[in-house]
Amino acid sequence: MGKFDGILFCTDLDGTLVNSKGEISEENIRAIEYFKSEGGIFTFVTGRMPFYARRFYDVIKPNAPIGCVNGGGLYDYTEEKYIWTGVMPDGVTTLIKLIDDNFDNVGIQVNTFYKTYFCKENDVMKSFRKGTGLENLVCLYDEVKEPIAKIIFGSSDNEEILEIERTLKAHPLADSFDFIRSERKLYEILPKGICKGVSITKLSETLGIDINKTIAIGDYNNDISMFRTAKVGIAVANACPDALRAADYVTVSNDEHAIAKVIYDLSEGKFLE
Repeated sequence: MGKFDGILFCTDLDGTLVNSKGEISEENIRAIEYFKSEGGIFTFVTGRMPFYARRFYDVIKPNAPIGCVNGGGLYDYTEEKYIWTGVMPDGVTTLIKLIDDNFDNVGIQVNTFYKTYFCKENDVMKSFRKGTGLENLVCLYDEVKEPIAKIIFGSSDNEEILEIERTLKAHPLADSFDFIRSERKLYEILPKGICKGVSITKLSETLGIDINKTIAIGDYNNDISMFRTAKVGIAVANACPDALRAADYVTVSNDEHAIAKVIYDLSEGKFLE
């Protein structure tokens, strides 16, 4: 019997597991190996697509499928395939056009389950590619033929992001979709009912894990649904105000080896009875 048998620990990547240098600390890596060696199930739940989260997978080697696309998919790297997906319903191009027509400087990105298309360029999209190493695949949003996973709008202007949110939510089609601010400069359209919390539920069902033995840690608004679904929701100290308020606990920042801190606190009997 291991100390962490039957416990599922899900972490966000950027701003949580990954520090401000874009790295996973050796302290976190050692703690994750300890957690897994004692029977724990460790994985990450991210807004990223599997093909550009691969480098993090190779470092921490989760012993379960990952949650990806902000809850829109479960991906098994050992089989190199999705084991579950939530596909965007019809009508999303109407909402994309709405934003395109009303916001001249907003960047637009369409994510399928295997590719990311850059449909409207701006500095945020250029920075996105630099940070992820993605190829600049250019395509008009209404010409994408593959099933769509999510839409991303990018702006460095906070007021513009808020106005994009208001514009989308006021549209008659809004009730058919979900919306989330995934980073300070990014706003997303997701299929209805899709969120990171869905990944916790689907992983628990797939792995046969009791939902009362689940832990989630994150830093931003798109992590709040994980906090609400898991038995224990933990925010890093550098989390945004909404995430800090929603969490059951607040731990150290992503630059202070937050994952290791939680694992060693858990080892000492904190969080789960």
